[in-house]
Amino acid sequence: MTASLPPSPAASSIPGDRPLVGILLMLGAMSVVPFMDAIAKQLSGHLPVLQLVWARYFFHFCLIFPVVLLRYGPRRMIPPRPLLQLVRGGLLLASTILFFAAIAEMPLADALALIFVSPLLVTALSPWVLGESVGPRRKLAVLVGFLGALLIIRPGVGAIQWPALLALGAGVVFGLYLLTTRRLAGSAPPLVTLTYSAAAGALIMSFVAPVVWVVPSPTDLAGMVMLGAIAAGGHFLLIKSFDFAPASLLAPFTYSEIIVTTLLGFVFFGDFPDSWTWAGIAVIIGSGVYISLRERVRGARPSAPTKTVL
Repeated sequence: MTASLPPSPAASSIPGDRPLVGILLMLGAMSVVPFMDAIAKQLSGHLPVLQLVWARYFFHFCLIFPVVLLRYGPRRMIPPRPLLQLVRGGLLLASTILFFAAIAEMPLADALALIFVSPLLVTALSPWVLGESVGPRRKLAVLVGFLGALLIIRPGVGAIQWPALLALGAGVVFGLYLLTTRRLAGSAPPLVTLTYSAAAGALIMSFVAPVVWVVPSPTDLAGMVMLGAIAAGGHFLLIKSFDFAPASLLAPFTYSEIIVTTLLGFVFFGDFPDSWTWAGIAVIIGSGVYISLRERVRGARPSAPTKTVL
């Protein structure tokens, strides 16, 4: 799923067209990542979800570790706050498991929209966890955003939608992951912290995957490798985007992911959100964008994440 928004230069210190480069890199990341979700959904039809989660982390780690090692050297690979790094990696792993389990049973766009409750949770909990003040406007936006999630889940209408609850759970856990990432801000370069998360997920799932393992076909194996490759590539584009533009400017563009996800869901799986789901998506995105814009005006660290590279 995603990295959080790392520290970035102030908008006034970024000259020329550099912010535009950052926006294009962010849009590129948000255009690439949905393909990982689509591949995971396709493979989940005949491979266990836990096996796919292992592949996402294992191949991600195999691809990114040599790059990070060459760039920063062995000394920078020693985690400065190992326990918190482990907690962070565990939260991201749990969110990924819940999300992959959800998309195995429900449309991609519906599940992704529920992941976007994570910035709302960050805003709601930041006064207690981070000691940041949250004004009444942002508190109201958080409440409205969660009402949007209810429009998607629609509790009490027909049977309980367990996949939607899994997706919502993934969003909640991802919000906790973002809060943990905030606590780690500045302790290590973003790519190094990303490597810790990939390593933690690969290590833990390497004990779990053999229990559920199904021998993949060559095509399935290629798809499993692509899960890790897309995760690594998406994270790289994401992190590079913050070299060119501030997080407060880029945060609203993370929601462009829903467009690509909806297209992939329609083209490959014949899924298209109904009117109630679109209403919920609009409410959640509207609340998230409003919060990120308010935080930009107030000079606060934005809560909006990229879901995305779960």
